[in-house]
Amino acid sequence: MSQNYDASDIQVLEGLSAVRKRPGMYIGTTDIAGLHHLIWEVVDNAIDEAMAGYCKNIIVVLHKDGAVSVDDDGRGIPVDRHEKTGKSALETVLTVLHAGGKFGGGGYKVSGGLHGVGVSVVNALSTKLIAEVRRNNKLYRQEYRNGGEPVSEIAVVGEAVGTGTVITFYPDPQIFKVIEFDINTVLGRLRQQAYLTKGVTIKLIDKRFDADFKYEFYFEGGVKSYIQHINHNKEAIGQIFYVEKEAQEGIIEVALQYTGTFLENVFTYANNIYTQEGGMHLTGFRSSLTRVLNSYARNNNLLKEKDQNFSAEDVREGLTAIVSVKLPDPQFEGQTKSKLGNAEMRTAVETIFGDAFEMFLEENPKDAHAIVSKCSLAQRARLAARAARDTVIRKGVLEGMTLPGKLADCSSKDPEECELFIVEGDSAGGSAKQGRKREIQAILPLRGKILNTEQIRLDKILENNEIKSLVIALGTSIGETFDVSKIRYHKVIIMTDADVDGAHIRTLLLTMFYRHFPEIIEKGYLYVAQPPLYKLSKGKQAWYVITDEEKEEICKREEITNQNIQRYKGLGEMNPQQLWETTMDQETRSLIRIAVADAELADQVFTTLMGSEVAPRKKFIQTHAKSVKNLDL
Repeated sequence: MSQNYDASDIQVLEGLSAVRKRPGMYIGTTDIAGLHHLIWEVVDNAIDEAMAGYCKNIIVVLHKDGAVSVDDDGRGIPVDRHEKTGKSALETVLTVLHAGGKFGGGGYKVSGGLHGVGVSVVNALSTKLIAEVRRNNKLYRQEYRNGGEPVSEIAVVGEAVGTGTVITFYPDPQIFKVIEFDINTVLGRLRQQAYLTKGVTIKLIDKRFDADFKYEFYFEGGVKSYIQHINHNKEAIGQIFYVEKEAQEGIIEVALQYTGTFLENVFTYANNIYTQEGGMHLTGFRSSLTRVLNSYARNNNLLKEKDQNFSAEDVREGLTAIVSVKLPDPQFEGQTKSKLGNAEMRTAVETIFGDAFEMFLEENPKDAHAIVSKCSLAQRARLAARAARDTVIRKGVLEGMTLPGKLADCSSKDPEECELFIVEGDSAGGSAKQGRKREIQAILPLRGKILNTEQIRLDKILENNEIKSLVIALGTSIGETFDVSKIRYHKVIIMTDADVDGAHIRTLLLTMFYRHFPEIIEKGYLYVAQPPLYKLSKGKQAWYVITDEEKEEICKREEITNQNIQRYKGLGEMNPQQLWETTMDQETRSLIRIAVADAELADQVFTTLMGSEVAPRKKFIQTHAKSVKNLDL
């Protein structure tokens, strides 16, 4: 690793072009997610300095005028002249796409970010960007306007103590649909980065309001602290296992703990980038986990000769784990970096984690026996669930895959155009069946409220008739034989009443899909319908509105009185034509696509609201009680 880190470490691959014309190619979207991506890219540069061992403090400030500044005490971006571009290294980094210290120069051993794309893209998508660098006991400054055009040459504007970089940028309102940052989104990301980069202090200061909001993160325990955070509302089984070791392939850091829940919670990272689809590091971890637990159980007579080995599914029930690797040349599959492809990481993680976990079990027999007991219980439940699931599927086969009697199926067999409406109650189901477009729209009415699948195992879930009907209708099976490619509908739409009971049923269904059909959500197949809250009428005209704000606006504009306002409590109150026009017609309806932006936060919300622990739910209700609106109109 170069200790000097000068202009020769900055490698240039190609010039900056077309970023403003096609920003989605570089930051994904121009909505709120893309806006926040600007912060992530600048923070990632600071994190790279921290991973290289040069940065201990990062300060993010949200300013009242809409700007964001990120200050780090790393080495500072080089300011000397770059031989290839003829510009300063700072200007090269900020104005040339794919320019940075991450392409074979000695600047970084490991790094995240967008491989040199990030900070120049932030510059391109900002109305103004100011770069300040502390190097050589001097403070250097350069300003850019109108999407990355330098206002002047880099200049020394004062003296400086220490080293570091401050990037201040103003997102361009002509590029982004919204330019207001969400404090909770920023906090969540910074907290995550602090867990993954132990020993680094990350501060957030929000100056947008009268009183400054300040938050500070520092975790000496690294991902071990992360596990404590994730499991704080769950019943823990044993202590937290933790290992960190540097190998030839890179640095391996793994922490895990079992809980009394029934589902797996594993988060994987490569160079601090969340790899949603896992990859080689996850494969190595999982294979080693299954092998070590089976070996320990056999060697200690906790699995008899006649017993089957634990399956991968058995050892993952109730598991919370973080697998974080840092490597010099990460190979990510796809533009979104959602899967790590480095084959050497599979062996490295498998070996380092396996050896350490084997030692942990030997040294902590009480914890080891509790974990094995949890796996044994999961194994028995899995076999019972397999029998129950086979019964469900066999029942469908024996009936010639005649779908459930309550299902009014569509005539088309093309999943891409088919829609399944999951409807609350027979009354609404009747209206939906009559009003639907029969070629492509199927209706499945549910009686009452389905089980809370957060609190029970799969074998018990499959005893529920409503869930059995849904599993057969979807065609994907469930559990270990789940196959999203066999889904019969590419739009699965939850359509419930606009009241408390409807909201509860919707929440129960979302819990079931999140826990047992996550790939349906990942593929973008799950939606929630938005039936109207009101029908406003004046003469022969009628308006169907979803929000109170829209109702007030139309009433004021059209001078509609209270006697001409109808509040819908249930879908069954609408006749088939009304239900079609307001909620099912593809031309006029409003649907919400269900997506998971933050897997860790989503898991916490479902655990808190739907789990067996009462105290966290009570605290949540008390905390948010005053912000509730229209609980049950």
